[in-house]
Amino acid sequence: MRVVFMGTPDIAATCLKALLADDFEIVGVYTKPDKPKNRGMKLEMSEVKKVALAAGLPVFQPTTFRDDAVVEELRALRPDAIAVVAYGKILPQRVLDIPPLGCVNIHASILPELRGAGPIQWAILNGCRETGVTAMYMSAALDAGDIIEIRKTPIDPYENAQSLLERLAGLGGPLLCDTLHAMQAGTAARTPQDESRMTLAPMLTKELCPIDWTKSRRAIIDHVRGLDPWPVATTELDGKRFKIYEVRPVERTTDRPAGTPLALTKQGLEIACGDGVLVITRLQADGGKRMSAPDYFRGHPIRLEG
Repeated sequence: MRVVFMGTPDIAATCLKALLADDFEIVGVYTKPDKPKNRGMKLEMSEVKKVALAAGLPVFQPTTFRDDAVVEELRALRPDAIAVVAYGKILPQRVLDIPPLGCVNIHASILPELRGAGPIQWAILNGCRETGVTAMYMSAALDAGDIIEIRKTPIDPYENAQSLLERLAGLGGPLLCDTLHAMQAGTAARTPQDESRMTLAPMLTKELCPIDWTKSRRAIIDHVRGLDPWPVATTELDGKRFKIYEVRPVERTTDRPAGTPLALTKQGLEIACGDGVLVITRLQADGGKRMSAPDYFRGHPIRLEG
């Protein structure tokens, strides 16, 4: 079975490793072009490209599939199937039509819920108790193809988007392998999605970062962990801007306005919110490094109003 793999970030790299371990004949790997990073603007390759090069696989990094030459280059690889995981590019119909067994995508949600670029983060931001990975046949519409199989997992109430991504990647690799074997055997299911249950998971932006302390403790906890590791929740304390990496509930009440710093404890900075009190346990000041809140405020006193 000749497979072309398309993907870019960590979750895709994990799935590519699973295909390599299962001895699929991977005839080409497509990933997004290298991009400049950090202050030196040095070009950095994707995680998928690193895995592909280490395995000696041919790597392709087209900027678009509107170029006829790019499409013909893909067609010349004669893939039986194309496997896509978080590639970051839309595939036109003429690409989807190339492999005789079809194009399969591993999407990190329970489709048709959370279609789009940020399903892992939005599952947490929306307060979902469960998520999963879906194997589906690709169609021209975004994440709307027929479902082959879904594998589910509960969401821990305090895990962040990074740890959830790692767990879903662990589910996605075996699911992709099993799906390709089923496609080859002609036993892969094909269940149309229920459009009435469709929700969206748009790309994250920094506009989401500021914490609204008038919300409930649970909503703020979900906000913080859903935006970790990027773009990270933020707040202003005593005139300074902070990135907030962890908050926990405190079993006490207050009549102070939401957002009021109340007390410093061994756990961190207690702050009023919409339905009680939270404690900020990990943060990062502008220009500083990530650290525990007690350690930071030990050297940077803050005015308290509790």
